[in-house]
Amino acid sequence: MAEHFGGAYADSFARDHVMSELGGRTVHEALAAGCDAKEIWRAVCVTMDVPGHLR
Repeated sequence: MAEHFGGAYADSFARDHVMSELGGRTVHEALAAGCDAKEIWRAVCVTMDVPGHLR
């Protein structure tokens, strides 16, 4: 996330942005709940329309 969004925005997004694709959780909450990091990144990519070559 930091590579694509930059460190400051990536941390803010991961801490504050609640995503329906993650069951109504933030990235930090999903990681703490044991969700797979690759699945979380895929959800972020869909939500934020990350270009295919970065997915």
